[in-house]
Amino acid sequence: MRSTSHRPTAHRRAAAAGALTAVAALIAVAVQTGPASADDPARAASGTPAAAKIGKVDPGSLPLKLSPAQRAALLKDANATKAETAKDLGLGAKEKLVVRDVIKDADGTTHTRYERTYSGLPVLGGDLVVDEAKSGRTEGVTKASKAKLKGIDTSAEVKPAAAEKQALGAAKAEGSKKTDADRAPRKVIWMADGKPTLAYETVVGGLQHDGTPNELHVITDAATGKKLFERQGIENGTGNTQYSGQVTVGSVQSGSNYNLTDTGRGSHKTYNLNHGTSGTGTLFSGPDDVWGNGQASNAETAGADAAYGAQLTWDYYKNVHGRTGIRGDGVGAYSRVHYGNNYVNAFWSDSCFCMTYGDGSGNSKPLTSIDVAAHEMTHGVTAATGNMQYSGESGGLNEATSDIFAAAVEFNANNASDKGDYLVGEKIDINGDGTPLRYMDKPSKDGGSKDSWYSGVGNVDVHYSSGIANHFYYMLSEGSGAKVINGVSYDSPTSDGLPVAGIGRDKASLIWYKALTTKFTTTTNYAAARTGTLAAAGELYGTTSAEYKSVADAWAAVNVGTRPGGGGGTDFENTADVAIPDNGAAVTSSINVTGRTGNAPSTLKVGVDIIHTWRGDLVVDLVAPDGSTYRLKNSSGSDSADNIQETYTVNASSEVANGTWKLKVQDVAAQDVGRINSWKLTFP
Repeated sequence: MRSTSHRPTAHRRAAAAGALTAVAALIAVAVQTGPASADDPARAASGTPAAAKIGKVDPGSLPLKLSPAQRAALLKDANATKAETAKDLGLGAKEKLVVRDVIKDADGTTHTRYERTYSGLPVLGGDLVVDEAKSGRTEGVTKASKAKLKGIDTSAEVKPAAAEKQALGAAKAEGSKKTDADRAPRKVIWMADGKPTLAYETVVGGLQHDGTPNELHVITDAATGKKLFERQGIENGTGNTQYSGQVTVGSVQSGSNYNLTDTGRGSHKTYNLNHGTSGTGTLFSGPDDVWGNGQASNAETAGADAAYGAQLTWDYYKNVHGRTGIRGDGVGAYSRVHYGNNYVNAFWSDSCFCMTYGDGSGNSKPLTSIDVAAHEMTHGVTAATGNMQYSGESGGLNEATSDIFAAAVEFNANNASDKGDYLVGEKIDINGDGTPLRYMDKPSKDGGSKDSWYSGVGNVDVHYSSGIANHFYYMLSEGSGAKVINGVSYDSPTSDGLPVAGIGRDKASLIWYKALTTKFTTTTNYAAARTGTLAAAGELYGTTSAEYKSVADAWAAVNVGTRPGGGGGTDFENTADVAIPDNGAAVTSSINVTGRTGNAPSTLKVGVDIIHTWRGDLVVDLVAPDGSTYRLKNSSGSDSADNIQETYTVNASSEVANGTWKLKVQDVAAQDVGRINSWKLTFP
């Protein structure tokens, strides 16, 4: 990036932004799966009084607005004590902590995010967050994986060249162009699937099938040569370029010229790639302080829109959440516009720490709107905090986080020409019939996104599995049912048929931000997201507050967990404990259903409460009175959290309702133990 010369006097430059429409519909490949159950270790809301009080936010739980210097001092302190922290956590002699980020609350609590190494090798999926009170007492630890790092042979049987060949083949199979190994294979410990495994990580460059830069990370077992995982490092977004009217953007005078550098926001720069696909291009510069004319034919117009979106996003995170810059270090990213030819997308890249925007179909629809900028910049915030891996359920949460804060930024901007909404692409008519690209109130209306969680949703592309969290956020903000907001009609359904009371967008965004920055990890799935947001709501508003209850209700409304105190209908429950033998035979718990007529419903609710130290070991079935079996949950090495506290929906309409139903549970792997705490059947 180029620095300014002479006097770097900041200017607010008028930019005539015209009617630029956008189109964005890239479908990225999501290859890693991993079903997750919906747990809730913090079941303090069970039995929450019906008249829960509206919570007043606990000011001590809000993040401090740290200056870059204050954050740097906290990072320095964490680095100075990381060896002691590792010892306190009981880590092995070969393990070391690497400080990534730190958040400090107003009451002095710090949330320090660490990565780990083992024998000097990076541990992927071994990240953790340590919560420490002002007194120095450790209050909690959130781990991406609870597996033990010990006894790992770090000598590889497979050669690096074999891993590279496999990675190149994986990229080519997905349509990659100009494929090459961008980074040579490096040895790592792969831990995201639960069991620590010596592996190689190879990063493949080139271009994806649609011209998007490729940054495919492929993990190869160093002992067997088997591909363990792959993820795309380039994170794509969708959005719409709006007619934003005349706005002000940050610029600076350099000699007799001005350039598009926002010195008030980390010196964010906006570059013109002029249809290139590499490098930074040319910094927007000119003799006057007016950028663009509102038409796509003027190259400066897209630059003005990108700069405007970036400044709104910077201001939102700083003014609302106290975060100065994407990483919290006061450093601005940069934007590149006019990428490629007819490129219908925009993307964030960690490697360049930048946002890049195509010009859309016919190079006439730049993807440089407010919400696109917010979406892409938020990928950077996520990478610096929760860093949910961009695949499977965690990838859906990563994408949803960008959509969530894109909506929050758009509402916060309060631009008269681009009023905030919960729609994506509503102005671009990408479907040719006037409908939006995506809907947060009912994601399935786009034909691909998912309204509610189910056990196979980790197989779905992350842009569609994100619908679950988008739906949760909408209902938590606005509530379920029909309503009109800023002139847009919404009608949000719930998977359990029960209403959700909204708590307002500001509270919903605050809860999601706190969970993202202090609870989420690389392996967070929907179950863990529920746990994290409930914990955040409890810290902010209290576990008996209406806000806490609405978080639980909104998750239940997208089939993640249950509602506090039950959700209506007729319940049959067994609360007797049944021990689950470690790596042993299946056990059962029985419920005798009586007084029903005819068959069971097609929406039979099976509420499962299992206490276990590694739920990925468990296979869970519902057994009908005639012996028919319905699989509720498979075992999974990547399902590394504690407990199963989930309500499953079963189509049992072929079964007679009355009779003895059984919950059958088997632990199929060693080292972890637990019990069936309770379970119930709910007939509507």
